[in-house]
Amino acid sequence: MSVGLTRSRFINALRCYASYALNRLGSARFVRHTPLFVSVEPSAVCQLRCPACPVGLSAKRSVSPQGGLMPFPLWHRILSEVKGTAFVIQFYFQGEPLLNKDLPLMIREAHDAGLYTIVSTNAQAMTPELAKALVAAGLDRIIISMDGLTQETYEAYRVGGSLDQCKAALRWLREAKKKDSLPFMEGLGIGSSLTIELQVLRLKFNEHEWRAFRKEYKALGADRLVFKTAQLYDYRHGHPLMPSEPRYRRYEQHADGLWYRKPFGKGCFRVWSGVVIAANGDVLPCCYDKDHAHAYGNLRTASLRELFSGPAARTFRTQAMQETPKICQECWK
Repeated sequence: MSVGLTRSRFINALRCYASYALNRLGSARFVRHTPLFVSVEPSAVCQLRCPACPVGLSAKRSVSPQGGLMPFPLWHRILSEVKGTAFVIQFYFQGEPLLNKDLPLMIREAHDAGLYTIVSTNAQAMTPELAKALVAAGLDRIIISMDGLTQETYEAYRVGGSLDQCKAALRWLREAKKKDSLPFMEGLGIGSSLTIELQVLRLKFNEHEWRAFRKEYKALGADRLVFKTAQLYDYRHGHPLMPSEPRYRRYEQHADGLWYRKPFGKGCFRVWSGVVIAANGDVLPCCYDKDHAHAYGNLRTASLRELFSGPAARTFRTQAMQETPKICQECWK
């Protein structure tokens, strides 16, 4: 699907780029646009206990400190505010989005509003019926996280997960794509345009499988393969998950023997162009604000437009321009 380029979206994008450019020059501190992309968290809970994930590391292991599923009325409010000016809706943040049973309907409503839709999942809750529902909803892209080609390497990071389930999910999605799953394509022999992306974290224990991933991802049912470096916690004295090749790490060892985050520039465009909305309604600057430390506010007390251009947002953007906030130090674009 191509995103509907309406007049309101075009004007909003121009305002976004102009605001960013003026702020880079230090001549303005105002925001007259709304987000071009929005990350929505359908679920703040997860079944797995991944060792470099705040949800997996939380005391209850499967429950985020911020709560459970996004209420459907909150979703409707978000959509009503962004459908005329945003281009993309990403249905993920920290929890597992497939745990929200309303997800296919949320995707359908965003799709009908002309938005490009993306879901990122561990696929452990996928079923043949859900795969069909996601395709029928008009989902544009789904990211399946699979960090190993054997159960041993897979569950070394995706603790509590099943590799066979992940592979089955890829098959179900591929089959749903091939069939006449969309009503307006019935009888034409044309499948969905959904892009199935297989995402692999580059980690020490799976580096021997990277070449095999490149050879096998299409046979597994994916259209695209993406490798991603891992964000780690407690890395100052090294970390067993770090891959051997330095260029695939986010961290480097200094002369004092300690490890540091590789340098990162200032003035991130993401905090001007996008926003994250957590399941509890908190509006966050980006996906690295995992503890909601820089929340602009909550949608229960103000509109998204008000929060996106409000004092908390202005303060954070100023910091992002003039220095490197702590959450930005962990970012890897």
